[in-house]
Amino acid sequence: MNLEEIEKEVGELLLRKKLTVSVAESCTGGLISSKLTDVPGSSAYITLNVVTYANEAKVKVLGVSEELLKKHGAVSEPVAKAMAEGIRRLTGSDIGLGTTGIAGPTGGTPEKPVGLVYIGIADKNGTVVHKVNINPDLPRTEIKAAASNHALALLLDKIKAFVHK
Repeated sequence: MNLEEIEKEVGELLLRKKLTVSVAESCTGGLISSKLTDVPGSSAYITLNVVTYANEAKVKVLGVSEELLKKHGAVSEPVAKAMAEGIRRLTGSDIGLGTTGIAGPTGGTPEKPVGLVYIGIADKNGTVVHKVNINPDLPRTEIKAAASNHALALLLDKIKAFVHK
């Protein structure tokens, strides 16, 4: 399947399974939201998508705790988890997706290099966070695109596995 078809399949499955999704983006800057809304009829399954780029927005909009941000930093597994859970809680969506990472070209450290991305996916059964390392030599726009494509692929897998109870 090519990348342009992922968002279409995501949309078709969300409609067929009567599921809703909400997205909280940081490093992807709205690319996931853009791709999801490229599909006609996406208003039937998208509840709310936000770009919470600043830590203050993560706290005020998503309910990410300041202590969590101070302890782990914005680019971390716990923050991706809190973002996914926060957007799901805020909207009541079946699935919440959160992304945080370092798109570069600056901002990386040896512990958290450019290209490091965490993708959280929350549903009624809990939250899973995936760590992705994207080639740090890619331009910023390509790192953002790769991160959004990873997130959509993970979302597709989550929807395929979703079972109503």
